[in-house]
Amino acid sequence: MTAAYQADLSTSDELALEGTAPLNHVQIIETVIASMDRDQKVMVGKSGNGYVWKFTYGSVEVFVQLTGETEDDTLTVWSFVLQLPAKNEAQLTRKLLEMNWTETFEARFCIVNNQIAVVSSRTLAELSPGEISRAITIVATIADNNDEALQAEFGAA
Repeated sequence: MTAAYQADLSTSDELALEGTAPLNHVQIIETVIASMDRDQKVMVGKSGNGYVWKFTYGSVEVFVQLTGETEDDTLTVWSFVLQLPAKNEAQLTRKLLEMNWTETFEARFCIVNNQIAVVSSRTLAELSPGEISRAITIVATIADNNDEALQAEFGAA
């Protein structure tokens, strides 16, 4: 796949990619990130547990983890939007639960290491290039669209 790959693959492009050789998830992820990170300051780490990428999208850092290349391995995308403890956590919790229902698509808000994050995770089984792009784009966009408002309303208690 070339750098011409765009984050908004058409259905025919997806079918053409799926009908050929096995997907190179690493290359697809790197292409999607390259199309989103304006500064091109992507950090990547590789270990026995797969890969982790970190890049900036708007005002947030976005992380992408690929645990391997088998159907049972996972793609997880997350971005932190608010440090805890926060002001009025009961109201914050209600707001995030309501947003999870109406505004987060395949992603969701959660608590990780005492921080509020936006996350999307799924196995690689039958995962298409378009779904990889969508997961990364949704998490980055939701986090960037909500981090400053959440920090302003619920920031440090």
